[in-house]
Amino acid sequence: MTRKRQESREGRLPVLSLVPNIVTMLGLCFGLTSIRFTFDEQYQFAAGMLILAALIDGLDGLLARRLNAASPFGAELDSLSDFVCFGVAPALLVYNFGLQGLAGMGWLAALFFVICCCLRLARFNVAAKDELSDDKKSFTGVPAPAGAMLGIFPVTLSLADFADLRDLQFLIALWMLAVGGMMVARFNTVSLKSMRISRDNAVYVLLAAAVIIGMMLTRIWTFHVGATVLYLGLLAWGTLRKRR
Repeated sequence: MTRKRQESREGRLPVLSLVPNIVTMLGLCFGLTSIRFTFDEQYQFAAGMLILAALIDGLDGLLARRLNAASPFGAELDSLSDFVCFGVAPALLVYNFGLQGLAGMGWLAALFFVICCCLRLARFNVAAKDELSDDKKSFTGVPAPAGAMLGIFPVTLSLADFADLRDLQFLIALWMLAVGGMMVARFNTVSLKSMRISRDNAVYVLLAAAVIIGMMLTRIWTFHVGATVLYLGLLAWGTLRKRR
């Protein structure tokens, strides 16, 4: 019986090892679908697909570790998917939304964003393989998913009815250049992972999580705008704290 059970488990292992890659490809489908909605000028669905892709990003890595199914193939697939979902798709979305009026300048801003995302992912891949890399000792730019969420901020700002920047396309171009620069920047800041939550504050964290989930389900664009501003604030606060 023991041998049969062992053989049965071994027979299921190849199927389980595919689960993280399937999740990665699901995220890739979200990114590609976002591009499709961008071409149709359905910006609410295009931005929504990117938010879904960002939410499930990292889930594939978690599953790979839990299922003991991590592999070089999965790592490369995840990186390629991130490039499409968080580099190409948001750049096309923002360009089609509010950069076409600038002609070549708008396209250059979108290209700059994509190139910075590519460099960020390439540097992350190299640092992950090099245990002595200095990139592990300092903040080396916002991650690609966070960069994508920052990049589409002008779009969600309009979808949330806060402000429509399409009449100020030069500001959108500057924003894309700034976000691209943040993805490849190298500066010291407090890592969000280093922040610990005490048991006394656990109740407040759960309440905040409930509010966040409620906003995501009811007012997704307002949530995105607020989360973007909060992330920028934490980034600035961590940098100032690190310098002290």
